[in-house]
Amino acid sequence: MPGQLITGLEVGESAKYALVCGDPERVPRIAAELSGPVKVRQVREFNIMAGQLGGERVIVASTGIGGPSAAILMEELANTGTDTFIRIGTSGGIADGLGKGDIVIATGALRKDGTSASYAPEGFPAVAHHEIVEALVAAARSRKCSFQTGVSLSVDGFYSENKTIEKHGISSMAHNSFMLRSKVNDLPDAKQLGVKNIEMELGTILTLTTLWGLRGGGVCLVSDVAPWHPTETLMDPEKGMDTCISVAVDALRSIIAKDRKSHSR
Repeated sequence: MPGQLITGLEVGESAKYALVCGDPERVPRIAAELSGPVKVRQVREFNIMAGQLGGERVIVASTGIGGPSAAILMEELANTGTDTFIRIGTSGGIADGLGKGDIVIATGALRKDGTSASYAPEGFPAVAHHEIVEALVAAARSRKCSFQTGVSLSVDGFYSENKTIEKHGISSMAHNSFMLRSKVNDLPDAKQLGVKNIEMELGTILTLTTLWGLRGGGVCLVSDVAPWHPTETLMDPEKGMDTCISVAVDALRSIIAKDRKSHSR
């Protein structure tokens, strides 16, 4: 079988399990938690490595920013045999009690992105697989992390969807503070709905895994709080990422062990 259209991945290069992140530079950092990490391919925003965890091959790959490129990676990994996906990323905290350095374990996503809409109608749920949620929660508790579980708001526009708190009220981060009046209450509405955080890939990832009958989930570091205050000191988005990575790797190790045990019966 020829390689995949964009990444060039071939079946033998892929794996049943995948840890995915947005930033290509974060891939080797995650892969360092595996045994024998090796480079597989690097094409455009897709940096792909592989290693061993719990006796199984695991892919670590970057999606780039947002749903369109995440869907490409998801398609090509699924085509080559991947059936378990855990996203490791950064996000803006929305819910009360979430501070910088905390983590959010997604149970699902509020789909405000365009890519998932190209696959499924508006009412279709983007749901994290219960085995991944359970494993992530257990890992976070074991490491005594500060975390919350719940729904993530997944969007396409980084600047257009992010807001700041100004003296006159909520302002857009977009150029010249451009914002439609219909968007003013997006974040307050999401908070009222109980949404935990805002990010850019889970809507696509969880829609696709739900559609395809695969396992998907995600854990995101709270690297800032939305809406931002102009006097707020921005957090280094990689500060605290080690904890987020460790929780995801611990969770995947547990899933692999359970899979191996169930298959041995």
